[in-house]
Amino acid sequence: MAFSVETYRLVVKHVGSRADLCVLCRVSKGFQQVAEQALYNTIFAPSAWDTFRMCSLLWKTPRLAAMVEAMSLFVSEETDEDDSSPREVCLPNDFWSTVSNALHQTTRLRFLNLHLDHTGDTAQAWILGGTAFRLRSFHCDLQWDPHLVSFLNTQPDIEDLYIADYSFPDDTVGGSTSELSPLDPGSLPSLQTLECTFVEAAFALVPSRPVSRLKTCFSKTRMPEKKEELSLLFSRMTGTTHSLHSLDIADSSYSDLFSLELLASVVKLRHQIHNLRYLGTLVLPVDGNMRLKFYGLLRMLRSLGCVEVDVSEWDPPPPIPVGLRALASELRLYRPSLERVIFVSDFERTVIAVDQGTYALDYDSNVENIWREI
Repeated sequence: MAFSVETYRLVVKHVGSRADLCVLCRVSKGFQQVAEQALYNTIFAPSAWDTFRMCSLLWKTPRLAAMVEAMSLFVSEETDEDDSSPREVCLPNDFWSTVSNALHQTTRLRFLNLHLDHTGDTAQAWILGGTAFRLRSFHCDLQWDPHLVSFLNTQPDIEDLYIADYSFPDDTVGGSTSELSPLDPGSLPSLQTLECTFVEAAFALVPSRPVSRLKTCFSKTRMPEKKEELSLLFSRMTGTTHSLHSLDIADSSYSDLFSLELLASVVKLRHQIHNLRYLGTLVLPVDGNMRLKFYGLLRMLRSLGCVEVDVSEWDPPPPIPVGLRALASELRLYRPSLERVIFVSDFERTVIAVDQGTYALDYDSNVENIWREI
């Protein structure tokens, strides 16, 4: 007896495990069609072997590959059961060609995450050449090269982009950035969220695009060069076609003086920051007068809902949770719009949330994604 498609979908919706979905595929043709869509709509391959096995299946079964809309593939170091130290993963000779063949079959793919955590060659962006899908989100740990650039030039729908690598000349700071990115001038017209480990990537990708969420990191360590990076970054951010919603800039070493300069640069953006909801990471000064200057600048960010501050240099450190609640309350005296404060102490993050005037530890928020979600 055949049921309506809606009935099949309702049954599949209430199936709790992938194993049960596999069983359901063998019940009837009607159940098979809907259950396979549920099984292969989102692919998660947490290891190199899982990635190879799944890509082999998709390559050899175009019918299933056409169902895939989201895919996360991992190529990571292997860990022995008796030894926690990672060892280099040994990939089959046809590993990358198999991944490439699978990607060419996934014509409906919209979300792609390529996670590479191994010591092997990451210059594998050629696997993306000639693919037919149009992504909305792309996490890419591949090496930045002409193959990756060519691919990005064909992706007008990408809204969320993470790139782990970026090639740039050594004399970038203070010089021209026109040669940094050979991307076409009109490429990535929908880019809204950009996460890049090299600030030079932000120099090239932010201008003329509607980037509203940016997470990056200063590349330089010497203060004069870092100040040049700061100046160049903020000059490029004036070229975004959308106001900033989140700004998260990491640093290899934090100082209160440089944080004041960074905060002052944010305030000077004016029209770009009227919707700014997230800002990090800033050093919260210990010195009272310097902290008042900090609060004076913070008051100018009228829409700010979350700020991330580093208190690693406080001695003794503020006790958890009493001391952090007191500091969060002090911050809200000057910036009442704050709903959450993220405190960083020696790279450990603690979130204080504000709810109807009470301050409490927030255990539910994903700290790594607040800048994306706020």
